[in-house]
This record gives sequence, C-alpha cells and structure tokens, in this order.
Amino acid sequence: MWGIVPAAGRGTRIQPLAFSKELLPVGSRLDGGVERPCAVSEYLVERMIAGGADKICFVIAPGKSDILEYYGGAYGSASVAYVVQPSPAGLCDAIFRVAPLVAPDEPVLVGLPDTVWMPRSGFAALPDDRLSFLLFPVDHPEVFDAVVTEPDGRVVEIQVKSPEARTPWIWGGFKMPGRVLHELHALWRARDGRDEYVGTLINAWLAAGGEAVGVPAGESYVDVGTLNGYRAALGLLAEANAASDAPASGSRVALGWPTGRPFAGLHATPTDKPE
Repeated sequence: MWGIVPAAGRGTRIQPLAFSKELLPVGSRLDGGVERPCAVSEYLVERMIAGGADKICFVIAPGKSDILEYYGGAYGSASVAYVVQPSPAGLCDAIFRVAPLVAPDEPVLVGLPDTVWMPRSGFAALPDDRLSFLLFPVDHPEVFDAVVTEPDGRVVEIQVKSPEARTPWIWGGFKMPGRVLHELHALWRARDGRDEYVGTLINAWLAAGGEAVGVPAGESYVDVGTLNGYRAALGLLAEANAASDAPASGSRVALGWPTGRPFAGLHATPTDKPE
C-alpha cells in the first residue's frame, strides 16, 4: 500500500522558516530510547504506516532536499520514495505525480503533512475497495473542505472552503484503490487540469457517476500551517500525552509515536483562515 505525502507547498502562512514547513518540530518522539523533536509530517507518516502503508512517497518541490535528507530511504517499516512537482500547481497535480508508481489493484492513502489528528488508527477505518474519506468534526468547517454525506455515508458534495458549509465534518485524509486514482487522474486531465483542489475534482467525479463514502472516525484535527494551529497542535499533543498511561520506567511517552494506546475525546481546530 502506498501513502502519498504532498510536501511541495511553500508554507507561506507560517514563514519565515529556515527549513521546509513539513519539518517543523511539533512535540517529540523516542529514537533508540532518546527523546528527540518530532517533525510535524512524521505524525502523518506514522499514521499511514499504522493504516497499512509499506511505501511512502513524498511529493517535493525543487529545493526541498531537506525532506529527502531527513527521511532518507526508509521510515520505520516503510520504504520512502520521492517525486518532484516542478512548480506549485495545486494538490491534485501533486497527488497525480505519484500515479505512475501505483498499480491498479494497490490501495493508496493520501493525507496532509502539516496536520496533526487523532486517533492514530484513523486510516484503518477506511475500506480498501472504494474512494473513502476520513472525516473529522471541527469548529470552523468554512476554512476546510466540508464533506456532505447521506445517512449511509455516501458522499453528496465536498464544499471547498465555503462560508456556508452545511456540515462540521471535514476530510483529513482519504483512501482509494489504485484504479480509482487512475480514473481520477484521467478525469483531471480531461478537465485540462483546472482542478487545484481535491474537492472540486471529486464533485465532478460524483456528477459523472462516481461514488465515495465518508467515514466519521476522526476525533480531533489541527492544521499546523498557521501560528494559531501550531499552538493548538501543541495543546492537543500535551493533552494526549497527559491522558495516556505513563510507562513503567517513568520515561516520557513520545508524542504521537506508536504506543498501542488510542487517543480519544480530543478536539482542536485553527482559528485563522489560510492564505
């Protein structure tokens, strides 16, 4: 299973930084028994691995070699690969850069590397055989992509950063078979690549007879791409750390690192709109 990590963005909302925004330290992790800072993108990667991904592909921009240097060729049990998005052409363009690597019968996970969300096991709630969105409740759906569903979970519409969002549930990640990735890629090209956001492409997919489901298995979601979101993420992780049982040795639990314990009952969202 592939995990696609679109990491070519410039991170203008949280600049200036001396490194790629995906490497922003948020919380910490244990590395050989030593506590070290945890890059924000690690939370997504380890959740992808927990969801079954054994291959991770970072989509990076020219000049973001620090991500390659940080992750190298493997992370935990997963192999790591890289493709380049030559210019910032949107999320759809970034995701489809990975399409040539994905077999039709191979599941694919997609998430955003500047987010922190709970529970760690969220991706495991999504089915392998259809396009499915992992949904999270937030206080300000108008700054995200709100997912309108029928009672049975069928996706009716994705409202992209709409001030009139009809639901508090947003997507924080999604999963699909490789064949669906290729079908979406073909539709995107047929639409002359004009869809920058995933939501508008999915709406066209639904209008053409495609199907998708929303799975409300998310508990809390934070966009770390703003200063308010960064502060919220630190609070979320601190609360999660406090809620988890302390190890017998008395050492600190690595924030967001696999511990075998679920995080529950947490909710945080950014309060400022992205640029």
